[in-house]
Amino acid sequence: SGSRLINGSLDIHFKLEEALAQFVGKEAACIFTTGYQTNQGAIVPLIKKGDYIISDTENHASIIQGILIAKGLCGDSILVKFNHNDMADLEQKISNLPYDAGKLIVVDGVFSMNGHITPLSQIVAIAHKYNARIMVDDAHALGVIGIGGRGTASHFNLTNETDIIMGTFSKSLASSGGFIASSERVINYIKHHAPAIIFNASMPASNAAAALKALEIIQKEPERIEKLHYNAQQLRSGLTQLGFNVLTGQTPIIPVLIGDDFMTFTLWKKLFDYGVYSNPIIFPATPHGQQLIRLSVMATHSDEHIDYVISMFEKAGVELKLLHTVV
Repeated sequence: SGSRLINGSLDIHFKLEEALAQFVGKEAACIFTTGYQTNQGAIVPLIKKGDYIISDTENHASIIQGILIAKGLCGDSILVKFNHNDMADLEQKISNLPYDAGKLIVVDGVFSMNGHITPLSQIVAIAHKYNARIMVDDAHALGVIGIGGRGTASHFNLTNETDIIMGTFSKSLASSGGFIASSERVINYIKHHAPAIIFNASMPASNAAAALKALEIIQKEPERIEKLHYNAQQLRSGLTQLGFNVLTGQTPIIPVLIGDDFMTFTLWKKLFDYGVYSNPIIFPATPHGQQLIRLSVMATHSDEHIDYVISMFEKAGVELKLLHTVV
């Protein structure tokens, strides 16, 4: 395989791009070899000298990396951060920027560490008021929220108002890679100006075929999404009833707040030894004092799986005396 612009484009790439664009309700899409490169690769060519990117403080690292590269190329202080999901802070920050300057608000649709859904309705209102565009990273939203799993914009019925939608294949699409969907004009521009596309080998055909098949399954078997949310609710409820501090949310990302590095890793190790796979999350992936165990539920988990996880959390919690200290 070679660069998409030379000899790396295959029929399966075009089929996948067309299917993705149709699925999320945009005119066109372009795929990238990895999800990380998708955010980084799309942001860099879109930002020019005098433009601004307004970014949530808990956005994906790939978004921040793309912004930093763009900042280095532009030579301006283009990055404006606002507090996580804080719409008052977003409006205060964006109101201080030149009205006629190019402005791109970038947010995760579903945040990876805590499962929060971005308040897109409020973001759209602010963007319209201050002449800004919107890019939503749907890495953790695609196949999870929205009509038929179409993501955050669909969840809020704001597909037309969301200028750029990003997604990855390594979550609900069971593959590797990512995509950007937008107007045909924007996608054509990215395809011909993003170094991550121009100077990179194209996605392996096997990855593209796997993602395309997974996308078909999502559309043909909507009951999987229903089961996904059922499983998430059962696990969230069970852990909360035990006395763990489970952060509120509407997604299958279930964060159990611990608040200490050592105890987070100790609990993670016990759960691992008991056959429960989880993610220990500490700074810088989450703020100090917000250390947590992250659980990610799947549609294929059975009731027995969920019950087992709850029972092992109870066992580990009693052994570590966490159930007496976590409120």
